Amino acid sequence: MLLKKAPDLRESDVTPRSWYVRRREFLQAAGSAAVAAAAGATAPLFDGTATALAQNPDAQKLTGLQKSPLSTDEKLNSYRDVTTYNNFYEFGLDKGDPARYAGSLKPRPWSVVVEGQCGKPGTYHVEDIMKWFPLEERIYRLRCVEAWSMVIPWVGFPLADFVKRFEPTSKARFVRFTTLVDTRQMPGQTEPALPWPYVEGLRMDEAVHPLAILAVGLYGEVLPNQNGAPIRLVVPWKYGFKGIKSIVRVSFDESQPRNTWQRVRADEYGFFANVNPAVDHPRWSQASERRIGEFFKRRTLPFNGYADQVASLYAGMDLRKFY
Repeated sequence: MLLKKAPDLRESDVTPRSWYVRRREFLQAAGSAAVAAAAGATAPLFDGTATALAQNPDAQKLTGLQKSPLSTDEKLNSYRDVTTYNNFYEFGLDKGDPARYAGSLKPRPWSVVVEGQCGKPGTYHVEDIMKWFPLEERIYRLRCVEAWSMVIPWVGFPLADFVKRFEPTSKARFVRFTTLVDTRQMPGQTEPALPWPYVEGLRMDEAVHPLAILAVGLYGEVLPNQNGAPIRLVVPWKYGFKGIKSIVRVSFDESQPRNTWQRVRADEYGFFANVNPAVDHPRWSQASERRIGEFFKRRTLPFNGYADQVASLYAGMDLRKFY
């Protein structure tokens, strides 16, 4: 596959090739009386391979799930939308590449190393981690920096519970997450699109906020490979690139970690990455977004619609400076 280095990416690169090559058909549909219905049913990918990969009859069902009162009541995106259109550069830069190539990932057995300023460092199997906490379904909005969005029924548990279990010390001011590096399992890592491994981080008060979760599933099933199996971060008031996938290491740090996109394009991607429609990306506006499956754009909400819950975390901060 052809991969570009992140500094070479252009705004046009965020348009999936499958949409581009079918543009005439889409425009013809838009001219008919059935535009609204057609747009609502449109899936991100049009090739049969990705469609087949979106259907997983052998996926393990997750039972005994609680319904979270923190969920939005907005209409869900389809399973096909969620599993065939996403960013996971370890498998390629096209939005359909994760669905096409993530079959090489082996999410079991899987271990997570916990280290740093904490009382219980060690290596822990993800199966054991899942047993420690009651799983719940949380329907969250996902807003990506490229100005598209979805509504996804994640299955997971509060990151705060995970943090508490490992007893961070008073020196632990940040939580750093690291993704797997294995070119046999993640073929996109053979190209220098990003500096591997992928690294993300949260300030401690963000990490223990009730909305932040570690997800292990979606739609009541174990997390598909292309969506970050077996365990990933979901922070719904931040842009999607903060949601690091396939986590193998969690570190309790005294100093603020430098996340991957800061290393690559610090002028475009900051550490906090809070959804802020008033601050444009240098190459496009963040004031509006297109919900996948819809034709018309909608207004982007501050903190992705979670301002009432999280705005107090950033009181007194210049959110144009700390973007």
